[in-house]
Order: sequence, then C-alpha cells, then structure tokens
Amino acid sequence: MARGRLTRWERSLERWQSALLSKARRREPVELLDALRRECDAHAVVCSESRVVVPNAYEVELDTKVHETLMRHGGADVGQALTDDLARHGERKGYEWAGPLAVRVTPTRRPSGDPYRVSSGPMAHVRADAFPAAD
Repeated sequence: MARGRLTRWERSLERWQSALLSKARRREPVELLDALRRECDAHAVVCSESRVVVPNAYEVELDTKVHETLMRHGGADVGQALTDDLARHGERKGYEWAGPLAVRVTPTRRPSGDPYRVSSGPMAHVRADAFPAAD
C-alpha cells in the first residue's frame, strides 16, 4: 500500500461514520475529517521558512446519542483512524507536531445542537523546548 492512501477499512469507516452522523441530524453528511484538517490548518504557526508547527492534541466532541451509538458499534478505533488521517494530512503539508499526535473522541459536554465540535491545542504536559529545532 502506498503511503498517504486510505486503506479499504479506513474508507469503510469514513463512509459508516458519515452515514451515522448524517442519520443523527438528518442533514447532509458531516465532513468530520475535513473539520479536523481545517482545525489543524487554522492553528498552524510559521516558525521559519522550513518549520510550521501545529497542535498535537485534538478533541472531537460528538452529540451524546451519536457517541453512544458509535461506541456500541465498534467505534473505539475511530480516534486512532482520525489520528492516522490527520498524521497523513500533516505529512502532506510538511507540518511539525507540537508533540505526539492524538485525536480523542468524546461525548459533548456542552449541548449546542451541533452534531460535533472539533478543538485543538498543544498537549499540556509537552514543553515546546523539549523538541530540537529543525535545521
């Protein structure tokens, strides 16, 4: 398999997830992967011509009912699949992560009427000066 290509399992997971979220809200399919990529791109910090740093900790908050349904149907691997996709996105863009990359999928803590919410930031226990500067 070539790097950067989605596996058949990942494509199936994306289709299943989009269909599930779409059914939950009866709207057009939610582009969760695109929302994660936009979050990453929006928080990119250009440190030099050859160094662009992006957050390494992402949280996807799903509507509580959608999250429960997803977990009942084997959704425990969704966070890893989203992390893998975001890692490929960062590699394509030449990004440097602020630390080890992780995407966590949780039920929403704030009822907003939206089927999902994406947020990001550097992992709290990772210090920026712990990473060597890119030459």
